[in-house]
Amino acid sequence: MTRTARRNRRTLHVAGAGAAALLALSACSSSDDSSSATSASSVSAAASGSASDKISGDVTVFAAASLKESFTTLGQQFEKEHPGTKVTFSFGGSDSLAASITGGAPADVFASASPRTMKIVTDAGDASSTPATFVRNRLEIATLPGNPDKITSLKDLSNPDLKVVLCDKEVPCGAAAQKALDASRLELTPVSYEQDVRSALTKVELKEADAAVVYQTDVHAAGDKVEGVEFPESADAVNDYPITLLKDAPNAEAAKAFVALVRSAEGQQVLTEAGFLKP
Repeated sequence: MTRTARRNRRTLHVAGAGAAALLALSACSSSDDSSSATSASSVSAAASGSASDKISGDVTVFAAASLKESFTTLGQQFEKEHPGTKVTFSFGGSDSLAASITGGAPADVFASASPRTMKIVTDAGDASSTPATFVRNRLEIATLPGNPDKITSLKDLSNPDLKVVLCDKEVPCGAAAQKALDASRLELTPVSYEQDVRSALTKVELKEADAAVVYQTDVHAAGDKVEGVEFPESADAVNDYPITLLKDAPNAEAAKAFVALVRSAEGQQVLTEAGFLKP
């Protein structure tokens, strides 16, 4: 073999080795890119998981008394969906709850039975978001089981022989009842004015009153303890229920998640089954 031929052969050998090395480097680079992509995907998934993990701890909800059954159900559902959380409720008259919030009581969420009582909180600057109406409610007359007094209308409550209970005019159910009475040009002299709708209903359940003007959801919740009587004037006194996240919420992330559940299709189903009207 000539010297030139040997030199050409060595050149081809080196070139082949170089090509092989380049292919190996390319393969390593491709493998590294794949590993990087997998690593980035893992980091993203971990970040997403940690975002979900932020929803933990206690959530304190101040809510109108008429929401007791449905919100208790939603609270249990929320705790199940977010292990490590606990929802604590304070139910009562919306005006009293609003006063507690503006007075500095620690809470994360406020759900009121009327825009008027919600305005107490927003005017004080204690809401961190614009309140949103999530349900509506209308009035019914709650009578003793079997309706022994044959009450069929709002006018029947003006019978002086009947012991009738109303909510205080300062709370939403009382303001709505007064609006319905004004629409029908009626005046009632109740045996008592109660501070929230559940207290008014309890008077009938205990047979301490013959009838009470309450929400249809409360009649629904009472089951066979009372009998409900619808009246047309209730259409003139339908209450909107707004909900908001509070400004100094101790657990804002969990509070947002609870409000989202209330307003979700799942939450709305629970509320509708309790007798609430859609907003």
